[in-house]
Amino acid sequence: MNEYIVDAVRTPIGKFNGALSSIRPDDLAAVVIKKLVERNGSWLNVGQIEEVVLGAANQSGEDNRNVARMAALLAGLPIEVSGVTVNRLCASGLQAIADAARAIHCGDGSVYIAGGVESMTRAPYVLSKAEDAFGR
Repeated sequence: MNEYIVDAVRTPIGKFNGALSSIRPDDLAAVVIKKLVERNGSWLNVGQIEEVVLGAANQSGEDNRNVARMAALLAGLPIEVSGVTVNRLCASGLQAIADAARAIHCGDGSVYIAGGVESMTRAPYVLSKAEDAFGR
């Protein structure tokens, strides 16, 4: 069996509080998914997509839920297309691609969308761990 990476799309690289800061992480990912589907519409039947696998290292605030599933739905994929979010910190996107490739190789499906999503501008501000219980 042969496996192929067919296409690659990404958002522009933003900066803290930059032009992308007003866009939620699931909306950013949905834009990329829509573009992939649009660019490959001549051969791709979206019903063939087994799963959307996205890595997200932050997973707090707006991307604390299954951001892959939310992005798939926002992109207009059929509700039957599942989504899973993986976290391996800075290697989350790479892990998502590896997981999708492994699933294809094992015969779990033949078409996957995989990548990563993050918006550190929109991540909640976090303080260091308190030294004492209820410390101030």
